[in-house]
Amino acid sequence: MAEIVMPRLSDSMEEGTIVRWLKRDGDEVARGEDLVEIETDKATMTYESDTAGTLQITAQEGATLPVGEKIAMIGDGDGQPLADAAPAAPVAELEAPEPATSADARPAATEPAVGERVKASPVARRIAGEIGLDLHSVSGSGPGGRIVKADVEDASAAAPASASASSARGDEASGRGTITTTEPTRTQALIARRMAQSRATVPSFTLQISVDMTTATTLRDELKGSASEGQAVPTINDMVVKASALALREQPQANGAWRDGHFEHYSRVNIGVAVAGPGTLVVPTVFDADAKTLAEISAETGALAERVRSGTITPPQTSGGTFTVSNLGMFGVRSFDAVINTPQAAILAVGAVEQRPAVHEGEIEPRMLMELTLACDHRILYGADGAKLLSRIKALLEAPLSLAS
Repeated sequence: MAEIVMPRLSDSMEEGTIVRWLKRDGDEVARGEDLVEIETDKATMTYESDTAGTLQITAQEGATLPVGEKIAMIGDGDGQPLADAAPAAPVAELEAPEPATSADARPAATEPAVGERVKASPVARRIAGEIGLDLHSVSGSGPGGRIVKADVEDASAAAPASASASSARGDEASGRGTITTTEPTRTQALIARRMAQSRATVPSFTLQISVDMTTATTLRDELKGSASEGQAVPTINDMVVKASALALREQPQANGAWRDGHFEHYSRVNIGVAVAGPGTLVVPTVFDADAKTLAEISAETGALAERVRSGTITPPQTSGGTFTVSNLGMFGVRSFDAVINTPQAAILAVGAVEQRPAVHEGEIEPRMLMELTLACDHRILYGADGAKLLSRIKALLEAPLSLAS
């Protein structure tokens, strides 16, 4: 019998959670057929069977296992399926919407009996598991009464805090009042481990530079004024992404990594853009950003950010980055040091665009200034290398028409 193991679905994946089996224990499975939904540190995606035969499930829904751990067996049908394997509901039961009989008709949202499998989307299941919410107590508003993300969020807002998600204890002696302890989600725990690893193992240094964004902001205002309704207008961050990509193309040493004692150099310039999601931080990737127009980058970053916020981002969309841009300017932060997204060579921290007095053509006048901070892995980039990269990004942003091509 062939062994099915927890697959590695992203560069940073260390473990995965089985969200839903798409086939029942004992079912015949065809090669290439959707087999199981797996949640990684970044997204939930479907894994296809790479062999054909009779399925024997060895890991149940909700189980979290490391990459490479056995989750099922597929053979010729001679083996006996596990007696305690929980069968999954058919895809049609969970996914197919029921036809409406009129414009006002809606599928009835009924609460399932205790012990009955709850019809819920993978995102709804994940959020419910993180906050300790029993899906049996939630009414679904989706097709066929399926519980969706909004239903879980509404139920969570209306319900008291779950004892399984957090615990509280008194601490009168210290004067800190009641202390509430909350367990991190698996994604939060992984981010904590990776950031601690980066700080502990990467000999980094930072460089900072001020960029005059007056021309760039004027250009953006003009683009916004001439845009048709619904048309995406490039943001300042989109300009930074494009400028970074062009600078990296000119300085390929920075478009690399330090891995296992060796330098890695990448032929493609793929810019990761840090996006804050619900209780987490995700870095989707704009592939070949140096070859894309500013308008294409704008449309892509907007779509990726929406997928992060809706919980529908997939591992392929968060893998393959060669450089990262992190922007906190929208919160009024002038400058900050970002943690390198290992094994990448550097990360660019983008601050707020502010009107401040500056010397321009020999005169002091108000200008729109922005601070950029580049954190570099000293094993890959030396001071002069980082300064050259940062200066080139500044030059491109101060001549924004160079970003139009």
